[in-house]
Amino acid sequence: MTPPRRALLVFVDGVGIGEGDPEHNPFAAAPLPGITGLLGGRRPVREQLDGDGRIVSDRAVLVAADATMEVEGTPQSGTGQTALLTGRNAAAEYGRHFGPWVPTDLRPMLARENLLRRAADAGRSTAFANAYPLAGGDPRIFRRPAAPPLVAQSVGALVRGAAELFAGDAVASSITHERWTEHLGAEVPQVTAEDAARTLARIAGEAELTLFAHYDTDYSGHRGGLDAGLAAVGKLDRFLGALAEALPPDLLLVVSSDHGNLEDARGGHTRNRVPVLAMGPGREAFAGVRAITDVAPAILNALHIHPPREAEQS
Repeated sequence: MTPPRRALLVFVDGVGIGEGDPEHNPFAAAPLPGITGLLGGRRPVREQLDGDGRIVSDRAVLVAADATMEVEGTPQSGTGQTALLTGRNAAAEYGRHFGPWVPTDLRPMLARENLLRRAADAGRSTAFANAYPLAGGDPRIFRRPAAPPLVAQSVGALVRGAAELFAGDAVASSITHERWTEHLGAEVPQVTAEDAARTLARIAGEAELTLFAHYDTDYSGHRGGLDAGLAAVGKLDRFLGALAEALPPDLLLVVSSDHGNLEDARGGHTRNRVPVLAMGPGREAFAGVRAITDVAPAILNALHIHPPREAEQS
């Protein structure tokens, strides 16, 4: 198959693969026309994986990837996101799982070795599709930062703010704009999940490697309760379904997470494996992904971006 010319990583916070119990798992209970359309009618629940922990369809590959990194305790966002975006075992290097923000000791490594930085160092164009209220590097957003804005800052891509969001040239982390209305205390133009997906597809079509981060899935998981989970999963499904239809044919889409949470409506992080969903050219290589530390290297390999010689020898 022809290799991809560009790639898009959609990070969804706090999504694992749990049991297919509709009383506790919104991925088992919610209508999922977008996701099941990609997965040949199957759902991202444990019972519908094959013996290798995968779902392989005509359109996509989904694997259940380890998020524990062989470290005791419950995975957390700070070390999990760092591992996902660099390929380094951040929990082992830090000595434990840590979150919700990236620990200070890991930030230099994250800035130096993340997949956008690696792509930029190889001469490829990069983009961060998220709009931030304080875009442009205002230090206030880095007091307790998630990994994606730090990654964006490392390549000068933290540039989208309110103006870009309102102009349809950025995507809110919450996909739709309700949280921006709450934050700004003013009416913000609203969009549907499908509108946001089409905006992201256009942004991703203009760069060789794009990152988008969605955090509401983890937020809803922490709130607990099936109703909140169903709402979060429904919005994510509409977004991914529309995104899959809007992407250019030369683009590899990868969707992954940092730890489990939303798949168990009783609330709180889990040690469940997390989904790595790939569609588009180059997706077949993701059938071999086994842990979240495999995701960034697999994307870079698909784009023929290889580590510098000193990294290979370290």
